[in-house]
Amino acid sequence: MGSFATTVELAPLQHERADDLVRMWRASFEHGVGVSDPHSLAQQRRYLLTELLPKNVVRVAHSSGELVGFVAATRESITQLYVRVGHFGRGIGTMMLDWAKEQSDGSLWLYTYARNAAARRFYEARGFKAVAYGYEPIWQLEDVKYEWSRNPAPK
Repeated sequence: MGSFATTVELAPLQHERADDLVRMWRASFEHGVGVSDPHSLAQQRRYLLTELLPKNVVRVAHSSGELVGFVAATRESITQLYVRVGHFGRGIGTMMLDWAKEQSDGSLWLYTYARNAAARRFYEARGFKAVAYGYEPIWQLEDVKYEWSRNPAPK
């Protein structure tokens, strides 16, 4: 990681920063997937507080007081991982992914949209393998399921 990544810290989400997180997440999603999110800020905030937080461990990445990314994960999966637009390629996503790997049981799975080429390259470069292709009905987009294992099965 470059020197920038050394100034980034991961911490639990402070609830008063939920709207900032949702705005960052939304912009990153729209940038990566190329679609406009039709949900209101209030709907996404409610999803964050009632679905993501109770079912995942959430960490936010901060740099000089700015929220620059977040990851929501369990010991088996990564539900969300987003980096603020304008901060890609600085080691933030890798830092959050490494955190998720460290707190995992030794393997993780996640989904990303097939059209998000940058996310697919990111995960593949960090040891994730595409294992299934499908269709996400809510967004009506093709998706890809990825898996990672600390000790991959021999070929």
